[in-house]
Amino acid sequence: MTATIGLDIGGTKILGILLAADGTVIREARQASPHTGPDALVATSESVIAELAAPDATVGVGVGVAGLVDHEGTVAYSPNLPLIRDTPLQRELARATGRNLVVDNDASVATLGEATYGAAAGRQHVVLVTLGTGIGGGLLLGGHLYRGAHNFGGEIGHFTVDPNGPLCACGERGHWEAIASGTALGRMARDLVAHGGGGAIVAAAGGDPALVTGLHVGEAAAKGDDDARHLLVQYADNVALGLAGLANIFDPETIVVAGGLVELGPLLFGPLRDAFGRHIEAVDYRPAVAIVAAQLGERAGAIGAAVLARSLLHA
Repeated sequence: MTATIGLDIGGTKILGILLAADGTVIREARQASPHTGPDALVATSESVIAELAAPDATVGVGVGVAGLVDHEGTVAYSPNLPLIRDTPLQRELARATGRNLVVDNDASVATLGEATYGAAAGRQHVVLVTLGTGIGGGLLLGGHLYRGAHNFGGEIGHFTVDPNGPLCACGERGHWEAIASGTALGRMARDLVAHGGGGAIVAAAGGDPALVTGLHVGEAAAKGDDDARHLLVQYADNVALGLAGLANIFDPETIVVAGGLVELGPLLFGPLRDAFGRHIEAVDYRPAVAIVAAQLGERAGAIGAAVLARSLLHA
């Protein structure tokens, strides 16, 4: 099997890797994501691809993009690339590069990466959850990525857990993302500060309450601050509420949690696993669901995209 290229296109950067047949990353390249429209995105992506493979080398290319990507690789909507709407990215990139190429959702390909070479290697039933600005997700069911009727499946942050809850970035109220994303943790921390608590959290933010984010909660908790640790317990319960619902529906072997907050280790995963046991149906009568931290870091999407590109070699 020949090497393949994987690209992860995000709001700040395009990360590309050349992946060997054994999963070794041979080369890596990155460039800042342009925000001037589809033509610039295609040109920058083409440049990254050119850095990774010789011009005369036959190699498949996989691309992951945040947002709704249909079966033809058209990006219908991307929250991180506001000028990319109804953009036939797969067609345009294939035309620009002259290569066999496939475009898919970034969280779906990250799930494929973690299930092939990462935290869920060898597993057939996997839910991946990324806790970041929002909540991204991917579903591996029976060893296959679940895509849905229009390839829009896996938007797991956008189901309602509280119709009277906070407003989600998508405009709906009470979505799981609105209470369990990294952004939500930051909002919870600023609310705590507004009520007179969280001194160590504010200190971690340089003394400005308006700058407090979820990462500052983690910094304070890692130093032993009680307010921060109690806040993480509350936050973990919010995360577990959605994870248990997904586990009840899909019955996964493994749930992979990704995003910057996983670096907190037991400070997050301890209360998360405890709360998950309280929320899932019939916890005493079913096999345990492993809740594990992602292993591939920022390369997960690019590695998964390169794995996806292998399907082009047999098409």
